[in-house]
Amino acid sequence: MASETSILENKSELVQKTIFSILFSISFAHLLNDLIQAIIPSVYPILKQSYNLSFSQIGLITFAFQFSASILQPFVGYYTDKYPKPFSQVYGMLFSMAGIVSLSFASTFYWIVLSVVLIGTGSAIFHPESARISNLASGGKRGLAQSIFQVGGNLGTALGPLLVALIVVPNSQKYILWFVIAAVIALGIISKIAFWYRDHLELRNNKKGEFVNFHNLSKSKVKFAIGVLLILIFSKFFYSASLSTYYTFYIIEKFNLSIQQAQFHMFIYLIAYVLGTVIGGPLGDKFGRKYIIWFSVFGAAPFALLLPYANLFYTDVLMIIIGIIISSAFPAIIVYAQELVPKKLGMVSGLFYGFAFGMGALGSALLGVLADATSIQYVYHVCSFLPLMGIICYFLPNLKKK
Repeated sequence: MASETSILENKSELVQKTIFSILFSISFAHLLNDLIQAIIPSVYPILKQSYNLSFSQIGLITFAFQFSASILQPFVGYYTDKYPKPFSQVYGMLFSMAGIVSLSFASTFYWIVLSVVLIGTGSAIFHPESARISNLASGGKRGLAQSIFQVGGNLGTALGPLLVALIVVPNSQKYILWFVIAAVIALGIISKIAFWYRDHLELRNNKKGEFVNFHNLSKSKVKFAIGVLLILIFSKFFYSASLSTYYTFYIIEKFNLSIQQAQFHMFIYLIAYVLGTVIGGPLGDKFGRKYIIWFSVFGAAPFALLLPYANLFYTDVLMIIIGIIISSAFPAIIVYAQELVPKKLGMVSGLFYGFAFGMGALGSALLGVLADATSIQYVYHVCSFLPLMGIICYFLPNLKKK
């Protein structure tokens, strides 16, 4: 009996500690999930050539993927706030796996759209619960935990184009099937996390603790702050859509590169994006999330404005700087939003992940139409002004740390 009591006490202590084994596991699962997602824009040049797609159709494919990934996330988060589902991520990964298999054989525009919708649905199920798990395992270090979680996803996004360049581009579209291996590994990892999450929920239900509030703002001020954050998400992800969806086309056209060369340049930007995510969360914990958000969104503006006029070397330099700066905001934005509405972690995480995907979807679709009507280089001239919207950070209230 004494030994059982001791085990329960040890487990209860874990609720209060930063559990790095879980954080790194969920981060690696995020890497594999976003690696699968990154296949989609990485194979655009192949699909465009093979099936004679227009930029508008490329934009619509991205819209279908990101819209399916965005529209479900707040609802998944809202539902799991009330009824936690520790094994929901397993079902999400099965959707993604089905999407990979379908995309490897897709031979028409509508088949491609169906494939990316399956992957988007899997992503919508994965993200809200994963954000909640990283928060629960944070031990109070929410910014650090969110950065660890985010860096896995960004590293997966960076590796996607590189692996597609090495595996798919030299061979054929059917080699996308190799990425089923990533889905199988992810299934193994998130299954183990699911058991920890289930046990953790039981411990929390049995342990009465004081609820921690991070502010004394009125409901109207909380809603206003969330509105400001959503405007920042619009600016950040609309601009990011121009980079993630069309950057390879941009440098292929402007600098006469091959598809494989363009993918390696894309990898440089995406690695910079990973580095920014690593530093964003901890800096937010230390200096205040508002200031990191301000620096990240508004600070990228001068470099974004210079980008359309740079040669290939300085394009890489500017993309590294832009990637590091603009990516440092998202962990801080997510944790700031969670602290605004701490009782509804799943819903608010789903809302912001979903809105981010949604803005990427809308941006990709509209920028594809603009690229067909003008040129891909003109798109980059227009988008270079978007980070200036970061000035709205001035209106964010300061949250008190407790």
